[in-house]
Amino acid sequence: MAEVSGIEIKSLYKIFGPNGKDMVQKVKDGMSKAELNEKFNHVLGLNDINISMPAGKIQVVMGLSGSGKSTLIRHINRLIDPTAGEVLYGSEDVCKMSQNELRAFRRHKTAMVFQKFALLPHRTVMKNTVYGLEIQGVPMKEAEERAARWIARVGLEGFESHYPNQLSGGMQQRVGLARALTNDADILLMDEAFSALDPLIRMDMQTVLLDLQEELHKTIVFITHDLDEALRLGDKIAILRDGAVIQQGTGQEIVLRPADSYISDFVKEVNRGRVIKVDTVMDRSKTLEGGLTIPSGIMLEEAAKTFADSGISEANVVNGTGAPLGVLTVQDTITAMVTPATH
Repeated sequence: MAEVSGIEIKSLYKIFGPNGKDMVQKVKDGMSKAELNEKFNHVLGLNDINISMPAGKIQVVMGLSGSGKSTLIRHINRLIDPTAGEVLYGSEDVCKMSQNELRAFRRHKTAMVFQKFALLPHRTVMKNTVYGLEIQGVPMKEAEERAARWIARVGLEGFESHYPNQLSGGMQQRVGLARALTNDADILLMDEAFSALDPLIRMDMQTVLLDLQEELHKTIVFITHDLDEALRLGDKIAILRDGAVIQQGTGQEIVLRPADSYISDFVKEVNRGRVIKVDTVMDRSKTLEGGLTIPSGIMLEEAAKTFADSGISEANVVNGTGAPLGVLTVQDTITAMVTPATH
């Protein structure tokens, strides 16, 4: 497999309006989104975004409606042109690509999965799935062989001849995912891809994505307004508000150390047992002679179940070779799983 590059977003600004470039300095000088709109009738979409999106991992960008998350993802394949800043893929700046370079980048390096599925209603599942390869000029026999593999992988084998209106919402989104994967693009851009689905189907699609990612190691940028989804999927999470990054890090870092009251409000209802790892809570200064062991890297919820099943109140946390790294107790586990009254 070719080495996958990460995405570096540096000092990215987007200001909507006829004189956006003239407004960048005003924003840098501290002008707010509301003031820019009121005084100059320009809309601040993105404000000095700096995110290092890891190669082969899932980067979640999260925020409420109007936070700028969909605007941001559309800068990665330049569906929206930035007012200032860089979007680097490897050594290439997407913002400086010529139209031909950009067309090739979109066709071969990126694929998108949309909230509203964006399937062509007059095309079958197979014909929707091969659409990107058709545009690339791939011979139809090869295109259909590649598409059939991914249709099967997302659980739609036997539905190749069905039309979108014959499928449920969850099945339609599986077609969208198969279409994106058939292109074999390095970067997968997923804009609220599961937001229109029922909760159980949504969880199912998250599982499909995580299972596929374990094998494929794509660079995935996933947009959501749902914190539970962000925590389940994201290797890294960036939280936006009013076009600016408020906090970024792993899910565990954000839950344990929210940057401000806005983030605290997001995380206070989170099931911390499914986010915090045993390594964070264990006492590294101690080890036990023999007894119960818990593998490093698991979540507190799983450790709590181990304690409950065994009836033992403390355990060694061990690495892959069985060497002890520290001691975890039932009390420390329960304390860490309970949301503190204040953040």
